[in-house]
Amino acid sequence: MARPKSEILTDAEQRIMRVLWDRKEASVRDVTEALQETYPVAYNTVLTLLRILTEKKYVKPRQVGRAFVYRTLVSRHEARTQAMTKLVSQFFEGSPTELAQHLIKTKALDLDELQAIRAQIEAETDTKGGSDE
Repeated sequence: MARPKSEILTDAEQRIMRVLWDRKEASVRDVTEALQETYPVAYNTVLTLLRILTEKKYVKPRQVGRAFVYRTLVSRHEARTQAMTKLVSQFFEGSPTELAQHLIKTKALDLDELQAIRAQIEAETDTKGGSDE
């Protein structure tokens, strides 16, 4: 029995998407060559993964001569949001607060990261507070 396709990006799909996000668009050969230094992978594997990403509506191909060139349909931000939503739903009962508390309790965040989060919260509060006036 085949494993069900993941709604979010797998590790291999993420590697391919990073290449596409950085380059805006690329052929199968371009992606294969870009991955050779950090994660050697066969051309046929990249082709298969790009077909899966097309089915999942993460990328869209267009034909250029005999080759296909792929571009992303989903931004990094959108992919991160989908992954975080799934993670929070699956492991933290749908509560982002539970996730944040877990990260703090397990010391997964250092002081600089906590300060950056505090600054982001204050900036968001200022933005929302300022629009009400």
